[in-house]
Amino acid sequence: MSLITLFISAAIVNNFVLSQFLGICPFVGVSKKVDSAFSMGLAVTFVMTITAAVTFLINKYILIQFNLSILQTVSFILVIASLVQLVEMFIKKVSQPLYKALGIYLPLITTNCAIMGLALFAVAKEYTFIEGIIYALGAGAGFTIAMVIMAGIREELELAKVPKIFQGAGITMIVAGALALAFMGFAGLI
Repeated sequence: MSLITLFISAAIVNNFVLSQFLGICPFVGVSKKVDSAFSMGLAVTFVMTITAAVTFLINKYILIQFNLSILQTVSFILVIASLVQLVEMFIKKVSQPLYKALGIYLPLITTNCAIMGLALFAVAKEYTFIEGIIYALGAGAGFTIAMVIMAGIREELELAKVPKIFQGAGITMIVAGALALAFMGFAGLI
């Protein structure tokens, strides 16, 4: 599989949010404004990419080398939690408005199952270091695409006359379902 195909597959065909249903919490929670959705997508992409690199190295040179594969999940959780703390401190230092806009959802990147899924999938699929990085970039791009599309639709829905029964979470779930159906159209493409 070429690297471009791997990237497109992770970003669109096997989109973590809309095809594999991972990372739904920030998808629904942070997708109210395009700016914050895009920023969250970039933060998740960054964490995914670094996670792919670090977990590959830990898995290959420590866990497999010393027959400690049973510690894979625990070690990946520690890596993800550490990386998210670094990202949170960086965003707080660089951009206070962004830090406040992301609010509670920034520390929740730690529990974003899309990142853990990425680390486990990359190991299970036996990707090389470079393939793992491309896979992470594609998954992060797909996460960002899903977040921005959802935020754009939700911003437009603010101006629309939505029936009272569907307002709020109802219309959000309907839109999320419609997006998931749309992305299912890419299944089998690659």
